[in-house]
Amino acid sequence: MSFRILITGKNRKIASTDISKQLEKKIRCTATECDASKSRLLDALFDEKPAVVLILVKDEDQNDVKVYDVISEYAKFRPVTVIVVADELNRKMFTRNSRLRRILFLPQDISLSKLCDRLNEIKADTEEEEERTQFIEYDADGSAEPAEPRKHILVVDDDAQQLVQIKEHLKEFYRVTVVNSGKLALRALERFGADLIFLDYLMPEMTGPETLTEIRKDKRFSDIPVVFLTGVSERETVINTIKEFKPHGYILKPTTKIDIITRVIEILG
Repeated sequence: MSFRILITGKNRKIASTDISKQLEKKIRCTATECDASKSRLLDALFDEKPAVVLILVKDEDQNDVKVYDVISEYAKFRPVTVIVVADELNRKMFTRNSRLRRILFLPQDISLSKLCDRLNEIKADTEEEEERTQFIEYDADGSAEPAEPRKHILVVDDDAQQLVQIKEHLKEFYRVTVVNSGKLALRALERFGADLIFLDYLMPEMTGPETLTEIRKDKRFSDIPVVFLTGVSERETVINTIKEFKPHGYILKPTTKIDIITRVIEILG
């Protein structure tokens, strides 16, 4: 997986029209620039899945600090390091407003060379940590587990926005683990088990049917109910697959809260 950096904002001391190309040459990464507007930034985060978000706060504009809440939403799904190149005033604003765990503040007069040095350090740390943080368990809240344990639902989909959406639908009443590949689904089952699996039908590397085949091979997991998530265009193919694999049906994407909750209640009670 490529080390990805998302760049937002502009700092006239170090930014140029080709800063992303300069970073790619010096760090061996994929760097993408994006407007700091909320909608565009959120789309870019889930499309690019960056390990680092580099915020170049404008010398003349403090509005860039408002992007922290957008990045916080992305951080619920995937670990991310935020680097803020800003003056002291903006540093205090980020510190006060953001709940992000990984924020590195750099002075506005930092050189591109020194910035690359820091990014290379983060890249090395990220590569070491990647194996341990490829999937994240989402509990309903930060409180202790209730006396009666919640049912545990595993959601598998390569679409990050879909994972976040389904997690939001379920988190109030269930424990939810989200993963973005069939390979990680198998690892999540080993670690957490599951009472129900929502499984994306069409994924790269390991498809939904291939993942289900591997799940069924293991007697520990072979009886776990599985529901396919599928796009309208795949409907006929999924129906044929149901005859072969006999999952507990399918739900068309984009999913709705009613669809998801209704199916969970039907299966788990």
